Amino acid sequence: MYLCFESNRTNLNLEYFIAKRLTASKQNKSSISAPIINIAIAAIAIGMIMMIISVATGIGLQQKIREKVAAFNGHIIVSNFDGNQSEVSRDPISINQDFYPKFKSVSGISHIQAVATKAGIIRTESDFEAVIYKGVGKDYDWNNLKEYLVEGKLPDVSKNLNAQVLISKYISERLHLKVGDKFNTFFMKDDNNKLPNRRYFEVAGIYNSGFQEFDATYIIGDIRHIQRINKWKPDQVGSFEIFIDDFNQIEQKGNEVYNNTQNKQDASKTLDTQTIAEKYFYIFEWLQLFDFNIIVILVIMIIVATINMIVALLVLILERTQMIGILKALGANNWTVRKIFLFNAFHLIIRGLIWGNIIGIGLIIIQQQFGIIKLNPESYYVNVAPVYLDWMYILLLNLGTAIVALIVLLIPSYIVTKISPVKAIRFE
Repeated sequence: MYLCFESNRTNLNLEYFIAKRLTASKQNKSSISAPIINIAIAAIAIGMIMMIISVATGIGLQQKIREKVAAFNGHIIVSNFDGNQSEVSRDPISINQDFYPKFKSVSGISHIQAVATKAGIIRTESDFEAVIYKGVGKDYDWNNLKEYLVEGKLPDVSKNLNAQVLISKYISERLHLKVGDKFNTFFMKDDNNKLPNRRYFEVAGIYNSGFQEFDATYIIGDIRHIQRINKWKPDQVGSFEIFIDDFNQIEQKGNEVYNNTQNKQDASKTLDTQTIAEKYFYIFEWLQLFDFNIIVILVIMIIVATINMIVALLVLILERTQMIGILKALGANNWTVRKIFLFNAFHLIIRGLIWGNIIGIGLIIIQQQFGIIKLNPESYYVNVAPVYLDWMYILLLNLGTAIVALIVLLIPSYIVTKISPVKAIRFE
């Protein structure tokens, strides 16, 4: 028992001795390993910065684009099963449905709203523009569009029918319209032999989502205009937009909504269900590429940081070859010496991670607050590079990097076992 205690105490003393010697070598500016160690710390810091930025921007861009698509369409769209692939509502749907205004049969649904769309042409004194008028009612959730409002106010559709509409900044600039201006809009009737139906609208507000496909298309106003033009009843709408709590479950919820919106007594009144991932598949397929890009960046950064740490560890071992031989001659086993070098490497990794986190998180916060980096909305669907800061993924990045680096460093530390005490003491 006493011998075991003495042996453990000897190992602790040897580990302390080696740690002190290694620390002293780092503080010595003339040490060969000093610049190598600094490079290794810098490589880990830069790698962590790149990983934090790549994950934050990749996830941020995915979430922001999903939010914009959902803001104009909902997550799930329920419409008549009529083969209509256009954006225009044709056959109406009654709002007297079991799932409206509360979709109680499917969990995870936060909101449902009734809308209708109709194609039209805005005509001013000097220009004209083809648009889609989106009619909304009292149940419409304006919170999805509030952040994109840049001028004026949101239309009031909760009271009497009025001419207030929300147009995009893109359309307002093309037609030279501003808040308070009035304009004509012509809607084609179902009977092509009849003259188009004209409506006067007033610009209540201007929005700018940065999503060119929507900004160039939609103006938003009271759904009762479409109901009157199409000669629908007050309880008839074009479609329902459904919002869910968790986007990751959109496919599952889409199937559940479809199963719970079918009229089993009358097959002729079958409703169609489409998720935005299906409707805008080209956008969401493009977003999936970000996951692959993020993984590639993470792997490359970890490899680069690990290689630099391997080089630093090898330099430390070779520089202290004589000291290793002396310690072995004094009774230190191979694992004791290897463990000290691994502890020292772990200390360097922690230093690099700390600097990488400080700089990386700082850059993300600066981008969140000031939006310094701009993007082309025609290519990326956003004006400013969005970022997503989640402490959980930052913790996982740090743990993953540290664990992978330490596991890989076990290999170069094996060189300690090959050092002979007799040859090492004579080594210069």
